[in-house]
Amino acid sequence: MKKFSWRGLSIIIFICVTAFYLAPLAIPNLPEWWAKNKLKLGLDLRGGMQILLEVDTSALSAADARGAVDQNIKIIRERIDQFGVAEPTIQKLGENRIMVQLPGVSDFEAAENLIKQTAMLEFKVVAQPDEAKRVLDIIDSNISANLSRFPELAKLDKMDNEVIAADDSLAQQSQAGTGVFSSLIRPGDMDYEVLFDSVRLMQELLADSLFQQMVPAGWQVSLERADSADPRADRAIHVLSSAVELSGADLARAKVEYGSSTSTDPRIANKPYISIEMKREGARKFERVTSDNTGKRLAIVLDNVVYSAPNIQERISGGRAQITGSFTTSEANELAIVLNTGNLTAPITPASTSIIGATLGSDSIKNGTTAGIIGLVAVMLFMLIYYKVGGLLTDFVLIFNVGFILAMLTAFGGTLTLPGIAGMILTIGMAVDANVLVFERIREELNTGKTPRSAVDAGYNRAAITVWDSNITTLIAAAVLFQFGTGPIRGFAITLAIGIIGSMFCALVFLRSMFDTFVLTGSTKKLSI
Repeated sequence: MKKFSWRGLSIIIFICVTAFYLAPLAIPNLPEWWAKNKLKLGLDLRGGMQILLEVDTSALSAADARGAVDQNIKIIRERIDQFGVAEPTIQKLGENRIMVQLPGVSDFEAAENLIKQTAMLEFKVVAQPDEAKRVLDIIDSNISANLSRFPELAKLDKMDNEVIAADDSLAQQSQAGTGVFSSLIRPGDMDYEVLFDSVRLMQELLADSLFQQMVPAGWQVSLERADSADPRADRAIHVLSSAVELSGADLARAKVEYGSSTSTDPRIANKPYISIEMKREGARKFERVTSDNTGKRLAIVLDNVVYSAPNIQERISGGRAQITGSFTTSEANELAIVLNTGNLTAPITPASTSIIGATLGSDSIKNGTTAGIIGLVAVMLFMLIYYKVGGLLTDFVLIFNVGFILAMLTAFGGTLTLPGIAGMILTIGMAVDANVLVFERIREELNTGKTPRSAVDAGYNRAAITVWDSNITTLIAAAVLFQFGTGPIRGFAITLAIGIIGSMFCALVFLRSMFDTFVLTGSTKKLSI
Protein backbone atom coordinates (compact mmCIF):
# COMPACT_ATOMS: atom_id res chain seq x y z
CA MET A 1 0.00 0.00 0.00
CA LYS A 2 1.36 3.35 -1.06
CA LYS A 3 2.13 5.85 1.70
CA PHE A 4 -0.19 8.86 1.92
CA SER A 5 1.49 12.03 0.62
CA TRP A 6 0.58 15.42 2.06
CA ARG A 7 2.71 16.97 -0.67
CA GLY A 8 0.61 15.36 -3.41
CA LEU A 9 -2.65 16.42 -1.72
CA SER A 10 -1.48 20.03 -1.37
CA ILE A 11 -0.53 20.12 -5.07
CA ILE A 12 -3.95 18.77 -6.08
CA ILE A 13 -5.65 21.42 -3.93
CA PHE A 14 -3.34 24.09 -5.39
CA ILE A 15 -4.24 23.13 -8.98
CA CYS A 16 -7.99 22.76 -8.30
CA VAL A 17 -8.30 26.10 -6.51
CA THR A 18 -6.35 27.89 -9.25
CA ALA A 19 -8.48 26.29 -11.98
CA PHE A 20 -11.74 27.05 -10.13
CA TYR A 21 -11.11 30.79 -9.86
CA LEU A 22 -9.55 31.17 -13.31
CA ALA A 23 -12.35 29.33 -15.13
CA PRO A 24 -14.74 32.37 -15.27
CA LEU A 25 -12.04 34.32 -17.13
CA ALA A 26 -11.93 31.80 -19.97
CA ILE A 27 -15.19 29.84 -19.99
CA PRO A 28 -18.48 31.63 -20.79
CA ASN A 29 -21.96 30.64 -19.59
CA LEU A 30 -20.87 29.14 -16.29
CA PRO A 31 -23.47 28.83 -13.49
CA GLU A 32 -24.18 32.13 -11.75
CA TRP A 33 -22.67 31.04 -8.41
CA TRP A 34 -19.43 30.23 -10.24
CA ALA A 35 -19.37 33.03 -12.82
CA LYS A 36 -19.61 35.72 -10.11
CA ASN A 37 -16.00 34.92 -9.13
CA LYS A 38 -14.43 37.25 -11.68
CA LEU A 39 -11.25 39.23 -11.36
CA LYS A 40 -11.96 42.88 -10.58
CA LEU A 41 -10.03 45.52 -12.49
CA GLY A 42 -8.89 48.80 -10.99
CA LEU A 43 -9.69 52.32 -12.14
CA ASP A 44 -6.67 52.46 -14.43
CA LEU A 45 -7.65 49.22 -16.20
CA ARG A 46 -11.42 49.12 -16.08
CA GLY A 47 -12.19 52.81 -16.21
CA GLY A 48 -14.39 54.61 -13.74
CA MET A 49 -14.57 57.89 -11.89
CA GLN A 50 -12.19 60.06 -9.90
CA ILE A 51 -13.52 62.92 -7.77
CA LEU A 52 -11.45 65.52 -5.95
CA LEU A 53 -13.50 66.92 -3.06
CA GLU A 54 -13.02 70.19 -1.19
CA VAL A 55 -14.11 70.18 2.47
CA ASP A 56 -15.51 73.50 3.70
CA THR A 57 -14.40 73.89 7.33
CA SER A 58 -14.88 77.68 7.49
CA ALA A 59 -17.88 77.37 9.83
CA LEU A 60 -16.07 75.04 12.27
CA SER A 61 -13.73 75.76 15.14
CA ALA A 62 -10.05 74.95 14.72
CA ALA A 63 -10.40 71.82 16.86
CA ASP A 64 -13.44 70.54 14.94
CA ALA A 65 -11.90 71.40 11.56
CA ARG A 66 -8.91 69.13 12.22
CA GLY A 67 -11.11 66.07 12.58
CA ALA A 68 -13.77 67.04 10.01
CA VAL A 69 -11.88 65.73 6.99
CA ASP A 70 -11.11 62.37 8.64
CA GLN A 71 -14.72 62.00 9.76
CA ASN A 72 -15.96 62.84 6.26
CA ILE A 73 -13.61 60.21 4.81
CA LYS A 74 -15.10 57.62 7.17
CA ILE A 75 -18.67 58.53 6.18
CA ILE A 76 -17.84 58.60 2.45
CA ARG A 77 -16.20 55.17 2.73
CA GLU A 78 -19.30 53.75 4.44
CA ARG A 79 -21.54 55.17 1.72
CA ILE A 80 -19.39 53.80 -1.09
CA ASP A 81 -19.13 50.36 0.56
CA GLN A 82 -22.93 50.18 0.74
CA PHE A 83 -23.16 51.51 -2.84
CA GLY A 84 -21.27 48.38 -3.92
CA VAL A 85 -18.06 49.73 -5.49
CA ALA A 86 -15.20 47.22 -5.29
CA GLU A 87 -11.86 48.45 -3.96
CA PRO A 88 -12.47 52.22 -3.91
CA THR A 89 -9.53 54.50 -3.16
CA ILE A 90 -10.27 57.26 -0.65
CA GLN A 91 -7.43 59.37 0.67
CA LYS A 92 -6.75 62.75 2.21
CA LEU A 93 -4.83 65.32 0.17
CA GLY A 94 -3.39 68.31 1.96
CA GLU A 95 -5.41 69.86 4.77
CA ASN A 96 -8.95 69.88 3.38
CA ARG A 97 -9.14 67.79 0.23
CA ILE A 98 -10.25 64.20 -0.35
CA MET A 99 -9.57 62.14 -3.47
CA VAL A 100 -12.06 59.37 -4.29
CA GLN A 101 -11.46 56.82 -7.05
CA LEU A 102 -14.35 54.53 -8.01
CA PRO A 103 -13.40 51.77 -10.48
CA GLY A 104 -16.11 50.29 -12.67
CA VAL A 105 -18.79 52.86 -11.85
CA SER A 106 -21.28 53.39 -14.69
CA ASP A 107 -23.80 55.74 -13.06
CA PHE A 108 -21.45 58.68 -12.49
CA GLU A 109 -24.13 61.17 -11.47
CA ALA A 110 -25.60 58.87 -8.81
CA ALA A 111 -22.14 58.16 -7.37
CA GLU A 112 -21.24 61.85 -7.19
CA ASN A 113 -24.56 62.78 -5.57
CA LEU A 114 -24.17 60.00 -3.02
CA ILE A 115 -20.71 61.20 -2.02
CA LYS A 116 -21.33 64.93 -1.81
CA GLN A 117 -24.77 64.81 -0.18
CA THR A 118 -24.55 66.39 3.26
CA ALA A 119 -27.53 64.32 4.47
CA MET A 120 -28.89 66.94 6.87
CA LEU A 121 -32.20 65.30 7.79
CA GLU A 122 -34.78 67.52 9.50
CA PHE A 123 -38.46 67.30 10.37
CA LYS A 124 -40.30 70.64 10.18
CA VAL A 125 -43.93 71.69 10.45
CA VAL A 126 -45.51 73.02 7.24
CA ALA A 127 -47.20 76.41 7.51
CA GLN A 128 -50.98 76.55 7.35
CA PRO A 129 -52.39 78.03 4.08
CA ASP A 130 -53.11 81.46 5.56
CA GLU A 131 -49.68 81.60 7.22
CA ALA A 132 -47.99 80.49 3.99
CA LYS A 133 -49.77 83.23 2.00
CA ARG A 134 -48.77 85.87 4.54
CA VAL A 135 -45.11 84.77 4.42
CA LEU A 136 -45.05 84.74 0.61
CA ASP A 137 -46.66 88.18 0.48
CA ILE A 138 -43.98 89.56 2.80
CA ILE A 139 -41.24 87.97 0.66
CA ASP A 140 -42.84 89.47 -2.45
CA SER A 141 -42.99 92.90 -0.86
CA ASN A 142 -39.38 92.74 0.38
CA ILE A 143 -38.07 91.64 -3.02
CA SER A 144 -40.06 94.31 -4.85
CA ALA A 145 -38.53 96.95 -2.58
CA ASN A 146 -35.04 95.59 -3.34
CA LEU A 147 -35.54 94.48 -6.93
CA SER A 148 -32.29 96.04 -8.13
CA ARG A 149 -30.38 93.57 -5.95
CA PHE A 150 -31.89 90.64 -7.87
CA PRO A 151 -30.84 91.06 -11.54
CA GLU A 152 -32.61 87.92 -12.80
CA LEU A 153 -35.90 88.89 -11.17
CA ALA A 154 -35.56 92.48 -12.38
CA LYS A 155 -35.09 91.23 -15.92
CA LEU A 156 -38.14 88.98 -15.58
CA ASP A 157 -40.21 91.85 -14.16
CA LYS A 158 -39.26 94.11 -17.06
CA MET A 159 -40.26 91.47 -19.62
CA ASP A 160 -43.62 90.94 -17.89
CA ASN A 161 -44.33 94.68 -17.84
CA GLU A 162 -43.52 94.98 -21.54
CA VAL A 163 -45.90 92.13 -22.39
CA ILE A 164 -48.70 93.61 -20.27
CA ALA A 165 -48.17 97.12 -21.70
CA ALA A 166 -48.49 95.75 -25.23
CA ASP A 167 -51.85 94.08 -24.51
CA ASP A 168 -54.70 96.09 -22.97
CA SER A 169 -56.66 92.96 -22.04
CA LEU A 170 -53.69 91.64 -20.03
CA ALA A 171 -53.31 94.99 -18.35
CA GLN A 172 -56.93 94.88 -17.26
CA GLN A 173 -56.64 91.28 -16.03
CA SER A 174 -53.39 91.85 -14.07
CA GLN A 175 -53.93 92.11 -10.34
CA ALA A 176 -52.69 95.20 -8.59
CA GLY A 177 -49.98 94.46 -6.09
CA THR A 178 -48.89 91.13 -7.64
CA GLY A 179 -45.11 91.09 -7.41
CA VAL A 180 -42.39 89.47 -9.44
CA PHE A 181 -41.79 86.67 -6.90
CA SER A 182 -45.50 85.73 -7.03
CA SER A 183 -45.21 85.38 -10.79
CA LEU A 184 -42.94 82.35 -10.30
CA ILE A 185 -45.50 80.36 -8.30
CA ARG A 186 -49.15 79.41 -8.52
CA PRO A 187 -51.63 77.74 -6.12
CA GLY A 188 -51.33 73.96 -6.21
CA ASP A 189 -53.28 71.06 -4.79
CA MET A 190 -51.96 71.45 -1.24
CA ASP A 191 -49.36 74.25 -1.33
CA TYR A 192 -47.91 76.29 -4.14
CA GLU A 193 -46.17 75.09 -7.30
CA VAL A 194 -43.23 76.39 -9.26
CA LEU A 195 -43.54 76.08 -13.04
CA PHE A 196 -40.80 73.98 -14.57
CA ASP A 197 -39.51 76.95 -16.59
CA SER A 198 -38.97 78.84 -13.32
CA VAL A 199 -37.48 75.99 -11.26
CA ARG A 200 -33.85 76.91 -12.03
CA LEU A 201 -34.42 80.53 -11.04
CA MET A 202 -36.21 79.46 -7.86
CA GLN A 203 -33.36 77.10 -6.91
CA GLU A 204 -30.85 79.93 -7.31
CA LEU A 205 -33.03 82.24 -5.22
CA LEU A 206 -33.40 79.76 -2.36
CA ALA A 207 -29.61 79.25 -2.25
CA ASP A 208 -28.98 83.03 -2.22
CA SER A 209 -28.09 84.45 1.21
CA LEU A 210 -29.60 87.80 0.15
CA PHE A 211 -32.93 86.09 -0.53
CA GLN A 212 -32.82 84.51 2.95
CA GLN A 213 -32.87 88.03 4.38
CA MET A 214 -36.17 88.63 2.61
CA VAL A 215 -37.83 85.68 4.40
CA PRO A 216 -39.59 86.58 7.69
CA ALA A 217 -37.89 85.34 10.86
CA GLY A 218 -39.06 81.92 12.00
CA TRP A 219 -39.87 80.66 8.49
CA GLN A 220 -38.09 79.12 5.52
CA VAL A 221 -39.03 78.30 1.93
CA SER A 222 -38.04 74.95 0.37
CA LEU A 223 -38.67 73.23 -2.94
CA GLU A 224 -40.02 69.72 -3.12
CA ARG A 225 -37.87 66.98 -4.60
CA ALA A 226 -38.07 66.66 -8.39
CA ASP A 227 -40.18 63.80 -9.69
CA SER A 228 -37.76 61.20 -11.10
CA ALA A 229 -40.51 59.80 -13.34
CA ASP A 230 -41.17 63.22 -14.86
CA PRO A 231 -38.19 65.57 -14.32
CA ARG A 232 -39.88 68.36 -16.30
CA ALA A 233 -42.93 68.45 -14.05
CA ASP A 234 -43.74 71.48 -11.90
CA ARG A 235 -42.39 71.33 -8.35
CA ALA A 236 -44.20 72.20 -5.16
CA ILE A 237 -42.81 74.92 -2.92
CA HIS A 238 -43.40 74.75 0.83
CA VAL A 239 -43.33 77.37 3.54
CA LEU A 240 -41.93 75.69 6.66
CA SER A 241 -41.37 76.65 10.24
CA SER A 242 -37.62 77.08 10.71
CA ALA A 243 -37.78 75.21 14.04
CA VAL A 244 -36.27 71.72 13.72
CA GLU A 245 -38.59 69.28 15.49
CA LEU A 246 -36.36 66.22 14.86
CA SER A 247 -33.03 65.76 13.09
CA GLY A 248 -30.86 63.00 11.68
CA ALA A 249 -29.31 62.58 15.14
CA ASP A 250 -32.66 61.15 16.30
CA LEU A 251 -32.63 58.50 13.57
CA ALA A 252 -31.76 54.90 14.48
CA ARG A 253 -31.96 53.25 11.06
CA ALA A 254 -33.44 53.57 7.60
CA LYS A 255 -34.25 50.84 5.12
CA VAL A 256 -35.89 50.46 1.73
CA GLU A 257 -39.28 48.78 1.59
CA TYR A 258 -41.82 48.20 -1.16
CA GLY A 259 -45.47 49.08 -0.91
CA SER A 260 -48.09 46.48 -1.66
CA SER A 261 -49.83 46.72 -5.01
CA THR A 262 -53.13 46.67 -3.08
CA SER A 263 -52.18 49.65 -0.89
CA THR A 264 -54.68 52.52 -0.88
CA ASP A 265 -51.85 55.05 -0.51
CA PRO A 266 -50.79 56.05 -4.05
CA ARG A 267 -47.44 57.30 -2.74
CA ILE A 268 -46.27 53.78 -1.85
CA ALA A 269 -48.53 51.42 -3.83
CA ASN A 270 -46.16 49.08 -5.67
CA LYS A 271 -43.36 51.63 -5.16
CA PRO A 272 -40.19 51.73 -3.06
CA TYR A 273 -40.11 54.01 -0.03
CA ILE A 274 -37.87 54.61 2.98
CA SER A 275 -38.97 53.26 6.33
CA ILE A 276 -37.25 55.06 9.21
CA GLU A 277 -37.05 54.18 12.88
CA MET A 278 -36.21 56.69 15.60
CA LYS A 279 -33.99 56.26 18.62
CA ARG A 280 -35.68 56.15 22.02
CA GLU A 281 -35.39 59.91 22.61
CA GLY A 282 -36.29 60.59 19.00
CA ALA A 283 -39.43 58.47 19.36
CA ARG A 284 -40.50 60.61 22.31
CA LYS A 285 -39.93 63.78 20.31
CA PHE A 286 -41.84 62.35 17.35
CA GLU A 287 -44.78 61.45 19.55
CA ARG A 288 -44.84 64.95 21.05
CA VAL A 289 -44.58 66.66 17.65
CA THR A 290 -47.39 64.60 16.11
CA SER A 291 -49.55 65.17 19.19
CA ASP A 292 -49.04 68.97 19.19
CA ASN A 293 -49.54 69.33 15.43
CA THR A 294 -52.43 66.97 14.66
CA GLY A 295 -54.21 68.16 11.50
CA LYS A 296 -51.09 69.89 10.19
CA ARG A 297 -48.41 68.59 7.85
CA LEU A 298 -44.91 67.52 8.83
CA ALA A 299 -42.21 67.95 6.17
CA ILE A 300 -39.31 65.53 5.94
CA VAL A 301 -36.45 67.70 4.70
CA LEU A 302 -33.07 66.43 3.48
CA ASP A 303 -30.45 69.05 2.63
CA ASN A 304 -33.20 71.73 2.46
CA VAL A 305 -35.21 69.71 -0.09
CA VAL A 306 -38.67 68.49 0.95
CA TYR A 307 -38.97 64.77 0.23
CA SER A 308 -42.47 64.35 1.58
CA ALA A 309 -44.95 66.33 3.70
CA PRO A 310 -47.68 63.99 4.95
CA ASN A 311 -50.66 65.06 7.03
CA ILE A 312 -50.55 64.24 10.73
CA GLN A 313 -53.81 62.38 11.30
CA GLU A 314 -53.18 61.52 14.95
CA ARG A 315 -50.50 61.17 17.60
CA ILE A 316 -47.90 58.63 16.41
CA SER A 317 -46.07 56.54 18.97
CA GLY A 318 -43.27 54.04 18.38
CA GLY A 319 -41.02 56.40 16.45
CA ARG A 320 -41.65 55.00 12.97
CA ALA A 321 -42.25 57.02 9.81
CA GLN A 322 -42.02 56.79 6.04
CA ILE A 323 -40.27 58.92 3.44
CA THR A 324 -42.06 58.77 0.11
CA GLY A 325 -41.51 60.66 -3.09
CA SER A 326 -41.86 58.65 -6.31
CA PHE A 327 -38.45 57.04 -5.90
CA THR A 328 -36.82 54.65 -8.28
CA THR A 329 -35.28 51.64 -6.53
CA SER A 330 -31.73 52.99 -6.93
CA GLU A 331 -32.75 56.42 -5.58
CA ALA A 332 -34.41 54.83 -2.56
CA ASN A 333 -31.27 52.75 -1.89
CA GLU A 334 -29.03 55.81 -2.17
CA LEU A 335 -31.21 57.79 0.24
CA ALA A 336 -31.22 54.92 2.75
CA ILE A 337 -27.42 54.77 2.53
CA VAL A 338 -26.87 58.46 3.29
CA LEU A 339 -29.40 58.35 6.15
CA ASN A 340 -27.74 55.32 7.74
CA THR A 341 -24.22 56.71 7.44
CA GLY A 342 -25.16 60.06 9.01
CA ASN A 343 -24.43 63.68 8.26
CA LEU A 344 -21.14 64.85 6.85
CA THR A 345 -19.28 66.81 9.51
CA ALA A 346 -18.58 69.61 7.04
CA PRO A 347 -20.07 70.25 3.59
CA ILE A 348 -18.06 69.16 0.57
CA THR A 349 -17.98 70.35 -3.01
CA PRO A 350 -16.38 68.57 -6.00
CA ALA A 351 -13.25 70.50 -6.99
CA SER A 352 -12.82 68.33 -10.08
CA THR A 353 -14.35 65.22 -11.57
CA SER A 354 -12.67 63.07 -14.19
CA ILE A 355 -14.02 60.06 -16.02
CA ILE A 356 -11.59 57.35 -17.15
CA GLY A 357 -13.13 55.58 -20.10
CA ALA A 358 -12.94 51.95 -21.07
CA THR A 359 -10.65 52.76 -24.03
CA LEU A 360 -7.83 53.94 -21.79
CA GLY A 361 -8.40 50.91 -19.58
CA SER A 362 -8.20 48.47 -22.50
CA ASP A 363 -4.99 50.12 -23.72
CA SER A 364 -3.50 49.76 -20.24
CA ILE A 365 -4.49 46.10 -20.10
CA LYS A 366 -3.00 45.48 -23.56
CA ASN A 367 0.31 47.17 -22.72
CA GLY A 368 0.52 45.52 -19.29
CA THR A 369 -0.29 42.10 -20.74
CA THR A 370 2.33 42.56 -23.48
CA ALA A 371 4.96 43.51 -20.89
CA GLY A 372 4.00 40.52 -18.73
CA ILE A 373 4.19 38.07 -21.65
CA ILE A 374 7.57 39.41 -22.77
CA GLY A 375 8.93 39.12 -19.22
CA LEU A 376 7.49 35.62 -18.80
CA VAL A 377 8.88 34.37 -22.13
CA ALA A 378 12.32 35.88 -21.48
CA VAL A 379 12.57 34.24 -18.05
CA MET A 380 11.33 30.89 -19.39
CA LEU A 381 13.86 30.91 -22.24
CA PHE A 382 16.70 31.71 -19.85
CA MET A 383 15.73 28.88 -17.48
CA LEU A 384 15.30 26.40 -20.35
CA ILE A 385 18.66 27.19 -21.93
CA TYR A 386 20.69 27.44 -18.73
CA TYR A 387 19.16 24.62 -16.63
CA LYS A 388 17.89 22.26 -19.37
CA VAL A 389 15.37 19.73 -17.94
CA GLY A 390 15.34 21.52 -14.58
CA GLY A 391 14.56 24.75 -16.42
CA LEU A 392 11.76 23.06 -18.39
CA LEU A 393 10.10 21.89 -15.18
CA THR A 394 10.55 25.38 -13.71
CA ASP A 395 8.81 26.91 -16.74
CA PHE A 396 5.90 24.52 -16.35
CA VAL A 397 5.50 25.39 -12.66
CA LEU A 398 5.96 29.12 -13.40
CA ILE A 399 2.78 29.14 -15.52
CA PHE A 400 0.87 27.73 -12.55
CA ASN A 401 2.43 30.38 -10.32
CA VAL A 402 1.14 33.23 -12.53
CA GLY A 403 -2.28 31.56 -12.64
CA PHE A 404 -2.23 31.25 -8.83
CA ILE A 405 -1.69 35.01 -8.46
CA LEU A 406 -4.71 35.81 -10.64
CA ALA A 407 -6.79 33.13 -8.89
CA MET A 408 -6.02 34.44 -5.40
CA LEU A 409 -6.78 38.03 -6.41
CA THR A 410 -10.16 36.74 -7.60
CA ALA A 411 -10.78 34.62 -4.51
CA PHE A 412 -10.07 37.39 -2.00
CA GLY A 413 -11.94 40.07 -3.95
CA GLY A 414 -8.74 41.95 -4.79
CA THR A 415 -8.45 44.38 -7.66
CA LEU A 416 -5.87 44.19 -10.41
CA THR A 417 -4.30 47.56 -11.23
CA LEU A 418 -1.35 48.69 -13.34
CA PRO A 419 0.90 48.65 -10.23
CA GLY A 420 -0.51 45.18 -9.59
CA ILE A 421 0.57 44.09 -13.05
CA ALA A 422 4.00 45.57 -12.28
CA GLY A 423 4.04 43.49 -9.08
CA MET A 424 3.13 40.40 -11.10
CA ILE A 425 5.93 41.03 -13.60
CA LEU A 426 8.36 41.52 -10.70
CA THR A 427 7.09 38.26 -9.17
CA ILE A 428 7.79 36.40 -12.42
CA GLY A 429 11.46 37.32 -12.04
CA MET A 430 11.48 36.53 -8.32
CA ALA A 431 9.57 33.27 -8.84
CA VAL A 432 12.60 31.59 -10.39
CA ASP A 433 14.99 33.07 -7.84
CA ALA A 434 14.28 30.24 -5.40
CA ASN A 435 14.74 27.68 -8.19
CA VAL A 436 18.08 29.23 -9.15
CA LEU A 437 19.29 28.95 -5.54
CA VAL A 438 18.20 25.29 -5.35
CA PHE A 439 19.64 24.36 -8.76
CA GLU A 440 23.01 25.95 -8.03
CA ARG A 441 23.15 24.12 -4.73
CA ILE A 442 22.30 20.83 -6.49
CA ARG A 443 25.09 21.47 -9.01
CA GLU A 444 27.54 21.92 -6.15
CA GLU A 445 26.42 18.64 -4.60
CA LEU A 446 26.73 16.84 -7.98
CA ASN A 447 30.28 18.20 -8.35
CA THR A 448 31.22 16.52 -5.07
CA GLY A 449 30.30 13.13 -6.62
CA LYS A 450 26.89 12.55 -5.06
CA THR A 451 24.15 10.66 -6.87
CA PRO A 452 21.32 12.67 -8.45
CA ARG A 453 18.84 11.76 -5.68
CA SER A 454 21.30 12.58 -2.91
CA ALA A 455 22.26 15.84 -4.64
CA VAL A 456 18.61 16.88 -5.01
CA ASP A 457 17.85 16.04 -1.37
CA ALA A 458 20.89 17.95 -0.12
CA GLY A 459 20.28 20.85 -2.49
CA TYR A 460 16.70 21.37 -1.31
CA ASN A 461 17.54 20.90 2.36
CA ARG A 462 20.42 23.38 2.36
CA ALA A 463 18.88 25.96 0.02
CA ALA A 464 15.49 25.98 1.78
CA ILE A 465 16.76 28.15 4.65
CA THR A 466 18.05 30.79 2.23
CA VAL A 467 14.82 30.68 0.21
CA TRP A 468 12.71 31.17 3.33
CA ASP A 469 14.93 33.97 4.59
CA SER A 470 14.94 35.99 1.36
CA ASN A 471 11.21 35.61 0.72
CA ILE A 472 10.09 36.37 4.28
CA THR A 473 12.01 39.66 4.26
CA THR A 474 10.23 40.58 1.01
CA LEU A 475 6.89 39.60 2.59
CA ILE A 476 7.61 41.97 5.48
CA ALA A 477 8.25 44.78 3.00
CA ALA A 478 4.96 43.95 1.23
CA ALA A 479 3.12 44.02 4.58
CA VAL A 480 4.54 47.47 5.37
CA LEU A 481 3.49 48.75 1.92
CA PHE A 482 -0.02 47.39 2.44
CA GLN A 483 -0.36 48.83 5.95
CA PHE A 484 0.81 52.36 5.19
CA GLY A 485 0.09 52.61 1.47
CA THR A 486 -3.18 53.46 -0.26
CA GLY A 487 -4.88 52.47 -3.50
CA PRO A 488 -2.36 51.40 -6.16
CA ILE A 489 0.41 50.87 -3.57
CA ARG A 490 -1.80 48.38 -1.74
CA GLY A 491 -2.59 46.66 -5.04
CA PHE A 492 1.14 46.27 -5.70
CA ALA A 493 1.72 44.93 -2.17
CA ILE A 494 -1.10 42.37 -2.38
CA THR A 495 0.03 41.07 -5.77
CA LEU A 496 3.65 40.87 -4.61
CA ALA A 497 2.72 39.00 -1.41
CA ILE A 498 0.54 36.46 -3.25
CA GLY A 499 3.29 35.97 -5.83
CA ILE A 500 5.92 35.32 -3.16
CA ILE A 501 3.75 32.75 -1.38
CA GLY A 502 2.96 31.05 -4.69
CA SER A 503 6.58 31.01 -5.83
CA MET A 504 7.75 29.48 -2.53
CA PHE A 505 5.12 26.73 -2.78
CA CYS A 506 5.96 26.09 -6.42
CA ALA A 507 9.72 25.96 -5.79
CA LEU A 508 9.82 23.94 -2.57
CA VAL A 509 6.77 21.69 -2.99
CA PHE A 510 5.47 21.54 -6.57
CA LEU A 511 8.82 21.42 -8.38
CA ARG A 512 10.33 19.04 -5.80
CA SER A 513 7.43 16.64 -6.35
CA MET A 514 7.94 16.80 -10.14
CA PHE A 515 11.65 15.97 -9.67
CA ASP A 516 10.80 12.97 -7.52
CA THR A 517 8.10 11.74 -9.93
CA PHE A 518 9.54 12.34 -13.40
CA VAL A 519 13.31 12.84 -13.07
CA LEU A 520 14.62 10.83 -10.14
CA THR A 521 13.64 7.34 -11.31
CA GLY A 522 15.45 4.24 -10.10
CA SER A 523 17.85 4.17 -13.06
CA THR A 524 18.74 7.88 -13.10
CA LYS A 525 22.52 8.30 -13.07
CA LYS A 526 22.80 11.77 -14.60
CA LEU A 527 20.79 14.89 -13.85
CA SER A 528 20.15 17.44 -16.61
CA ILE A 529 20.44 20.66 -14.67
